Amino acid sequence: MRETAARNGWVDLQVNGFMGVDFSSPNLTEDDFVRACRLIRRRGTSVFLPTIITSPLRVYERNLPLMARVMKRGEFRTLVPGFHVEGPFISGEPGAVGAHNPDWVCKPDLKFMARLMEAADGLVRLITLAPEAPDAISLIRWVSRRGVVVSLGHSLAGEEEIARAVKAGARLVTHLGNGLPQLIHRHQNFIWAALANDDLSVMIIADGHHLPAAVIKTILRVKGPERVIVTSDSSPVAGLPPGRYRVLGNSAVLEKSGRLYNPQKKCLVGSSATMARCMKFLRSLNLLDSRGLAMVGRTNALKCLAGSVSQACGEQSHLPIVEHGGSIILPETVRQQEARGSTGVGWG
Repeated sequence: MRETAARNGWVDLQVNGFMGVDFSSPNLTEDDFVRACRLIRRRGTSVFLPTIITSPLRVYERNLPLMARVMKRGEFRTLVPGFHVEGPFISGEPGAVGAHNPDWVCKPDLKFMARLMEAADGLVRLITLAPEAPDAISLIRWVSRRGVVVSLGHSLAGEEEIARAVKAGARLVTHLGNGLPQLIHRHQNFIWAALANDDLSVMIIADGHHLPAAVIKTILRVKGPERVIVTSDSSPVAGLPPGRYRVLGNSAVLEKSGRLYNPQKKCLVGSSATMARCMKFLRSLNLLDSRGLAMVGRTNALKCLAGSVSQACGEQSHLPIVEHGGSIILPETVRQQEARGSTGVGWG
């Protein structure tokens, strides 16, 4: 990998694990996490959020401080600026719950959330929840005031519920087009409502399996590249050879094509791709120029994180960005590359 890829690589807001390391495993060790972080960086990702999916409280209270200790080391402070907590306040309905364990889904609870934030030592940057869940609006307000970015996902919410969540502080949608039942109402559904809300940016998984090219094109045309963020949603088996694996509590099959799925639940179980691989696929669709690719693969995610860090931590942060006068300024090298239309990163 080129030196520029390591220095100014992609930004990934949803990484569940890598090369056999599961960030939600009750057996996770600091050495495992360190190894995964270094491998992810070598694959062209310069900033990422380790993601814990819906789990029992004991797993959050064990794994969040374990990873936080590593994240505070000098080597990792820029690479891993915080956590994405995906769940447990999501929909437990079949399809919407996706690969998460419905037995561990729970309704939004401020005390529960406060314990997670304490366990994470203030490093929760992003949370995914279902806005239709009881007391979700109160929790959205509470965490937003504390600098946590709220993303809507694994949800069956409609237009009004989404609008209330946005008014309370929600800003993003998690993996739009996924985490849903196979059959939904053709008009009144979460996808249309999220696309229609002009105050929401959306995250998409562009691995070639989660969304067809036509859907990716539609999302980009509706939202524009300035309101789309690509994530890998990489699973703990990303980087491993095809085969059968136990993944995030699922019996899953990793095909030669890279498709990772649970045959019984008939759902995908995260992806087997890196951000570099996702961006290479997106580039092959010829939907965006180099500047647009840099926006959806890096700049937009950095802007999202900048607001979270500055609100939660004050002016001192460890992200490769500077907030000044309400605007986000990227490092000079990145701005020069984007002005020339060059991403300056490897494509995997």
